[in-house]
Amino acid sequence: MENQFYNAFDLEPLEPDLPRPSSGPPREPDYRTAFEINRDRIIHTSAFRRLQSKTQVFLSGEYDFYRTRLTHSIEVSQIGRSICTALRRRSPHLGPDFFIDSDLVEAACLAHDIGHPPFGHAGERTLHRLMRPWGGFEGNAQTLRMLTQTIFSASGRGMNPCRAFLDATLKYKTLYSELAQPENHFLYDSQNCYLDWALGHQDFPPELTPGPARDSSKSIECQIMDWADDTAYSLNDIADGYNAGFLSLEAVERWATSQTLSPDEARLIEKLLQSIRSQRLEVMLRARIGQFINACTLAPDVNFMTGWTRRYAWKLEVDPAARAEAKLYKRLALHLVFRSRQLQQLEHKSDAILTQLMGALLDRYVAPNPASAFRLLRESEEAALEREPDPAAKARLVCDAVARMTDGAATRLYRRLFDAEFRSITDLG
Repeated sequence: MENQFYNAFDLEPLEPDLPRPSSGPPREPDYRTAFEINRDRIIHTSAFRRLQSKTQVFLSGEYDFYRTRLTHSIEVSQIGRSICTALRRRSPHLGPDFFIDSDLVEAACLAHDIGHPPFGHAGERTLHRLMRPWGGFEGNAQTLRMLTQTIFSASGRGMNPCRAFLDATLKYKTLYSELAQPENHFLYDSQNCYLDWALGHQDFPPELTPGPARDSSKSIECQIMDWADDTAYSLNDIADGYNAGFLSLEAVERWATSQTLSPDEARLIEKLLQSIRSQRLEVMLRARIGQFINACTLAPDVNFMTGWTRRYAWKLEVDPAARAEAKLYKRLALHLVFRSRQLQQLEHKSDAILTQLMGALLDRYVAPNPASAFRLLRESEEAALEREPDPAAKARLVCDAVARMTDGAATRLYRRLFDAEFRSITDLG
C-alpha cells in the first residue's frame, strides 16, 4: 500500500539528471524506497564510520563504555524510529496508507552529526573561531555540505539526497551573514542554493525573521529527529557523567542546594538521587527514554510550505513536563560535567591541537610561501586545493580536511608536525 503522506516533491533528488558511472552493467530497478536508499548511503560512508572515533562527551578511546558520536547517532535513530511507530499506532491523524516514514527519520538521525569535527563541541568552537574570516564553521552546516558536496570525498561529490531527507536534516535555516555575531545555529552563505531547493524555491514569510523564528520552521521529520537527539543526549550525558564519576551522590546534592529549583525540578532531582543511592540510575534513565517517546503527539499546522508538502502540515507536540525534564538534565550535565576542570583541561588541549593544525595548513595552502611546499594533506585533498583559485574556497577545503578527521587522526597529525619525539612514519592515519 503506497504511503500517501509523501508526494513527488518530497521524493525529488537534488540532481535528478546525475549521470551514472560508465563502468559496470546497468543497475536493476531498486527494491528500496528513496528514503531507504538515502539511509543506506549514509551507513556505508566513511564519514559515518569515523563517528566511532569522534568525541560525544568524553574523548573517544578514554574508556570502552562511553558514548561516541557513532553510538549516540545509533541511539538517536532508534528513538526517532520509535517515535514514528508510536505516532502511527496512536495518532488519529495517521493511518495504514498515511504515516511518517520511519526510514526517512532514521536516515536523518543517522546523518545529523556527520559534519561534527574532532573533539566534540570544543572542536566545533575552535574551527568556528579560526574560520570567521571565511564564513565560520558550524557542525550542522558542515553536515549539509557533506550531504550535498563532499561526503564521497574520493570523488569530490555529495550523495544526491532526496528533498525530504535533506530537509529533515535542516535544523537551522538562517545564513551566516544574516546574523550579527553568529556563534552557532547557521548555514554557510554558499549553501543558500540548497536551502532554496529544499523549500521548493519558496520565500520565507516576513514574520520568519533570521534566527530562532526562521529556524523553528522544520519538517515533521526534522522535528522528530531534533526531539530524539534531545532525548538521547539529555539522558545519556547523565549516564556517562555518572559512570565517569562526575555525577556522584555528593556532587548532585551540592549542586541542588546551590540552585533555585521549582517544586517539579526538586522532585526530579530527588528521584535522580534515589536512583543513584539504589544503584539503579541507568535503569531509571532507560525508562525515561520511553516516557519521552510517549510524550509526543501530532497536531495539524498551517504555514507557507503546507501547500507543497504534508511534511510541513504537522507539528510535533511534546508534553511540556518532558521538555522541562530534559532541560533540567542538560543544565545538570553542563554544570557538573562540561564545566568540570577535567573536561575544560581536555578542551584546552584540543583547542591547542586544532589551532596549530589549522594554522599550519592555512599557511601552506591558502597563502602559501613559495619557499614552503611541504606535502601535508592527502593527494586528493591537495589536488582539490590546487584547482581552486579563491582563497576563501581554499580555506573551506582545508577546514573540510580537518573536520573530517577523527580525534585520533587529528592528534597523530599534530604530533607528526609538532612533536619532536614523535617519529612514526609507518602510522599513516
